[in-house]
Amino acid sequence: MNGYFVTGTDTDVGKTYVACAIARQARAQGHKIFAFKPIESGCVPGPDGQLVGADQELLAKAAGDWQQGPLRGLYRFALPAAPLVAAEAARTTIDLAQIVQTAHHGAADSLATLTLVEGAGGWRVPITEDADMSTLARALSLPVLVAARAGLGTINHTLLTMEAIHRDGLSVAGVVLSRRLEDDLEAAQSNRFEINRRWPGRVLILGAIPTDLDCLIQAPRIST
Repeated sequence: MNGYFVTGTDTDVGKTYVACAIARQARAQGHKIFAFKPIESGCVPGPDGQLVGADQELLAKAAGDWQQGPLRGLYRFALPAAPLVAAEAARTTIDLAQIVQTAHHGAADSLATLTLVEGAGGWRVPITEDADMSTLARALSLPVLVAARAGLGTINHTLLTMEAIHRDGLSVAGVVLSRRLEDDLEAAQSNRFEINRRWPGRVLILGAIPTDLDCLIQAPRIST
């Protein structure tokens, strides 16, 4: 698979915003996108009474709205909690092997040229009693893209997340600071500079200009 595993420095830092922006920009350049968030908690019932994952829906639509069934999301939980906790509340368990198999088949069968798999929460969020998001990323064999806040606190959170990723033996393909309307651009640029002083890789600021993501799209890392 060519693509990225999108993790975050925390919950609600803009993982879906970043993944959707990459998917839309890549589609505009002619890529076939498979955008997959296998696990989502905090879901609400839809018109048919079935749980709907808002982030899963956004990702699928950003990829072209072709994904159906399991390719649109494998696990949806009502409790807004870590996947392990939400699954236990629903009296079920999460099968990592099924997630990995679905991701690989979805990418291969669709002839996707760019695959985006979005995690839930941050790098150490538990999925099962024995596995967390790092376990899933390792099983998928995708380089990791870190989504982070653009504002106060992001330097520490981002560097700690990258340290954990490297310690787990995975590569960080880049960091995307997810800048919101209320985030000061000068502060975001300062944060990017400070992160780059300690880590010389790609640190991007995602705002209103989608072409800022082109360096990730034009040369995706290839994983075997």
